[in-house]
Amino acid sequence: MLDVRSDEAVRLVPQQRNRRGSWSAARLRGEGTEARRAWRADYVRRLVALDAGAAVVAGALGQLAEAQPVSGVLGGAGSLAAVIFLFPLLWVTAMLVARSYEERFLWTGPEEFRRVFFAAAMLLATVGTLSWAFRLELARGFAVVALPLAAVLTMGHRILQRELLHRRRAKGEFQQTAIVVGHRGGVAELHDQLIRQPKHGYRVIGCCVPQQAGSSAATFHGLPVLGSLDEVVDVVRRYEVDTVAVLPSPELDGAALRRLGWDLEETQAELLLAPAVTEVAGPRVRIRAVAGLPLVHVERPEFKGHRRIVKGMFDRTAAFVGIVLIAPVLIALALAVKLTSRGPVFYKHDRIGLGGKAFPVYKFRSMVPDADKIVDTLFEQSNEGNDVQFKMKRDPRVTRIGAIMRRYSLDELPQLFNVLNGSMSLVGPRPHVTREVEQYGFDMRRRLLVKPGITGLWQVSGRSDLSWDESVRIDVRYVENWTLTFDLMILWKTFGAVLRGSGAY
Repeated sequence: MLDVRSDEAVRLVPQQRNRRGSWSAARLRGEGTEARRAWRADYVRRLVALDAGAAVVAGALGQLAEAQPVSGVLGGAGSLAAVIFLFPLLWVTAMLVARSYEERFLWTGPEEFRRVFFAAAMLLATVGTLSWAFRLELARGFAVVALPLAAVLTMGHRILQRELLHRRRAKGEFQQTAIVVGHRGGVAELHDQLIRQPKHGYRVIGCCVPQQAGSSAATFHGLPVLGSLDEVVDVVRRYEVDTVAVLPSPELDGAALRRLGWDLEETQAELLLAPAVTEVAGPRVRIRAVAGLPLVHVERPEFKGHRRIVKGMFDRTAAFVGIVLIAPVLIALALAVKLTSRGPVFYKHDRIGLGGKAFPVYKFRSMVPDADKIVDTLFEQSNEGNDVQFKMKRDPRVTRIGAIMRRYSLDELPQLFNVLNGSMSLVGPRPHVTREVEQYGFDMRRRLLVKPGITGLWQVSGRSDLSWDESVRIDVRYVENWTLTFDLMILWKTFGAVLRGSGAY
C-alpha cells in the first residue's frame, strides 16, 4: 500500500489542483487497491437485482396484456410463480450468458447495451425454438410485451446507474489510480485527455518516461516522474497502481510489452495499450491472425453504402416526425421573434457541407438585422471562442428572445428542414462558414467527407468551451468511427447538453 505518511510518498504525490485530476496525499491515506475496487462488486450486484426487478415488472405487464389467458410457456392462469421466479431467473441467466455483467463492458461505451439487446433476442429465440420443438404454446404477452419491455427497462435502469456513477466520478469518487508509460509528448496528450473525461474514472498519479541524459526532473506536465520505462513493474508494486496505460514507443516493442504483461500478471493492475492510430476505434478495428501473428486490421471508414442509406432514411423520417410534433413550438418561436424585434423571422446563411459545397442553413433569427456586418469589429475586441471560431458570451448583437433561444439551442430547430431536404444530418460535425473552412488543416478536412449535423460530438462534449484542437479531434473521431448506434447515443446525450446549456453562446 502507498504509505503517504512517508516523506518520499508525500514528495511524489502532488497536491490536489484544479482540473489536473492528481491524487492528494490526504485522499490516498490508507486507501489500497482492494478498497478502491470494492464498489465494483456492489455495482454489479445492484445491476443483477435491478435486472431481475425489470423482468418481474415486464412479466406482470405481459400477463395483464393477455386478453384471454392461455396455457403455455410463461402464460395462462396460475403463472404468477413463473412471473415472479422463472422469468427473472431466465432473464438474469441470459444476461450472464451474454456477458453483460463483465466489468470491461460496463460504465462507458455502447457495448453493454448491445449485449442487453443480444440477450433479449437470444432468450426469445431459445424459448421460441423450444416451444416449436415440444409443441408448447408460447404466451403472446411474453413474446410481444414481456421480453421487449424487460429489455427497455433493463437498458433504462442501466443508463441511470451509469449516469449516477459518472456524476460520482466527476466529484472524485470511485476512481482508480493509473500511470502513463511512454514518451513525454504522448504522456502529456493522454493525461490531458483523461482529465477531460473524468467519467472514465482514471486518476493519473504519475508517469514513467525514458531517461534523458542530464535530466533529473521530478515532475513532468504536472505529473511525478515515478520511474523509467524499465521500472514500470516496480512502480506498480510500490504504489499499488490499478491501471498501466502504455503509449507506442520504440523501447516498448512486442517482446518488451509481452514481458511487461507477464510481470503485471503478478499484480492487480490492468494493462491498457494505446494504439498508434488513436482516433480509430470501435467497429473499424479487428484482431486478425496473419502468418500466426495477431495483427490489428483497420477497416476503411464507411462514407457510402447501405449504412449511409439507412442513416439518410432515419434522418429524414425523424426530421419529418419532429417537425410535425413540434409545429406548435415552431409557430410560437416564430411569433416571439417577429413581435420582439424588427427584421425577418428566419436567418439564412451559407455554410460549407458535404464535399466542401456551400448550402443555406436555416435558423430562427437571434440577432439584430445586419449583425454580420459588425462581426469583424467584435472579433478584434473580444473572442471567447477559439483560435478559428468567433464567440462572445455576451454578444451585443443578440436580442433578448435570441439569448433565450441560443441558451437552449431553440434557434437551430429550423435546421430540421435542412435535414428533410438532405443537406444536413441529425448527427454530424457542425457546419462552418467559409472563413473558418479556409483555416482548416489537413486533419480537419476529414469532416467534409460527411454531412454536417444539427447535433454531434462537439455539442455533447463542451461546445464553445472547447479549444480548436479539441474540436478537431472530436470531429475527426466522429467521422472515423460513425455508426448508427453512435448517432443514437449522441442524440440521447444532446437532451442533457441542451438542458445544461454549457458552452451555448
